[in-house]
Amino acid sequence: MSTAPSLRMERSLLRSGARYLAAVDEVGRGALSGPVTIGMVVITETTKTAPQGVRDSKLLTPEARQRLVPRIQRWATCWAVGHASPAEIDELGMTAALRLAGHRALAQLSVEPDALLLDGNHDYLSVPEQGALFGTPALLARVPPVVTRIKADMTCAAVAAASVLAKTARDAIMLALHEEAPAYCWAENKGYSAPAHIEALAALGPSVHHRRSWRLPGVDAPVGTAPEPPADLAAGPPTGAVDEPADGLVTPTARLV
Repeated sequence: MSTAPSLRMERSLLRSGARYLAAVDEVGRGALSGPVTIGMVVITETTKTAPQGVRDSKLLTPEARQRLVPRIQRWATCWAVGHASPAEIDELGMTAALRLAGHRALAQLSVEPDALLLDGNHDYLSVPEQGALFGTPALLARVPPVVTRIKADMTCAAVAAASVLAKTARDAIMLALHEEAPAYCWAENKGYSAPAHIEALAALGPSVHHRRSWRLPGVDAPVGTAPEPPADLAAGPPTGAVDEPADGLVTPTARLV
């Protein structure tokens, strides 16, 4: 059993002057198909301890994640989930697609955060010169100061909560897409490079829901003329590797926003 994450880091940032702190996490970065998704959970100094059971989404069963969703939504001051589609990943590259999904989540929040706590070691949200890529003035709003923390989804309860919202929302999308293209077994693998997914790619080629600029396993070359993703992701995940669990079912579909 892993140690439960706490709000220690979040409370430290709130005591440093932030009135509203948004905790941020992403899922789907290493998938072969489907969107990349950003979850955000906003808390304040008066926010109580996170709901019991909140952990990094990868450590939870699908059923546990789903049970936590309404509890997290009630607990947070506000919350949001944003997505960037496979076509946008192909057009913009992964880093800018993460930024786009994050700005879409920011635009949905009912309060403006004073600071962001971002899982990882790279601030992909604060590059204003790329805002024009998004083509939507509403997404060009000021990004508050960003604090990055490696493995924040393991140690920071609000970031873990954001990961749960992002994971369940993206899984719901992949379940809906499975109904459209069941051969790729997305209900089980959620778009990651599981053996059945790779076998279907080899037999059928990529669908419109795949990241077609990537060197997909089982496909000879990237489809079309879109730019390649960043070097760390250019070849996609190793065969059989997943960076999210590929198990279980979740409930209703989520809309790309």
